[in-house]
Amino acid sequence: MRVPAKVNLALCVGPRRADGYHDLATVFQAVSLYDRLRARPRADGRICAQMTGEGSEQLPCDRTNLVVRAAWLLRERYPGQTAGKGVDLAVDKQIPMAGGMAGGSADAAGTLLACNRLWGLNLPVGELAELGAELGSDVSFLLYGGNALGLGRGEQLTPLAASGRLEWVFATAPRGLATPLVYRRFDEMADRGAIVPDAGLPDEVIEQLSCGVAERVAACLRNDLQAPALELYPELVQTLRAGATAGALATLVSGSGPTCAFLAADAAAADRLAAELPKHAPEVRDVRRAYGPVSGPSIVDRA
Repeated sequence: MRVPAKVNLALCVGPRRADGYHDLATVFQAVSLYDRLRARPRADGRICAQMTGEGSEQLPCDRTNLVVRAAWLLRERYPGQTAGKGVDLAVDKQIPMAGGMAGGSADAAGTLLACNRLWGLNLPVGELAELGAELGSDVSFLLYGGNALGLGRGEQLTPLAASGRLEWVFATAPRGLATPLVYRRFDEMADRGAIVPDAGLPDEVIEQLSCGVAERVAACLRNDLQAPALELYPELVQTLRAGATAGALATLVSGSGPTCAFLAADAAAADRLAAELPKHAPEVRDVRRAYGPVSGPSIVDRA
């Protein structure tokens, strides 16, 4: 199975709530950067995970890993149908880790779908999405893919039009940014008046972001976590400037960062941007070409 990454076309963040979370209004888009996940049954009832690929050496394979947590959550909620059933989960990571593109959430979404099939539960995607929301705000969306509006913590989803094709260039950074740290800096900046939390997202902006026309989308891109991410990782400013100089229609930090996203006018412009960007941005570790929207997790083989 392959599972896609996401980019937030808009990420609007409200004030911190009493429970420590923030109300969000976000427009998700699934993009063609993929992790691959293989699930095989175990007769001994154990849930085991193996991680390979980019950054995998930094990931635990115990119950703190989202993939393992997803499998345990599914089994604990349906003990009668899953008694004695286990799974071997193997993830080959290509989505940038701790890069604001929800690689861990994508893997959790793929795990829910794979174990649902493997254990014969036959649960509808909507029911899996409710479980996914308990694991993380992005998991529910990545069960579906495409474009969607996310409210609440991002888990209250409304599908949006998926017309057109947007061409993206993503620049990964040499080090990661932890999402909780970026949100803490957001709260600090709000406390000192440097930013004004606002989870409002007008209907006309949502319409423009989902229209599939690059120039119109570029004019409406927004990320309220960009300012705190840049405070924590100021070298990313040069990366964003380099992308603009290389011809991007719009630049932004992806999610909580530090991956930077560049929207191009078309595929040829994106190819040129991908070639030029590393020459002018020293904090770029790698450059990835992608497009969106794409569908959610899909089975690519049964080997």
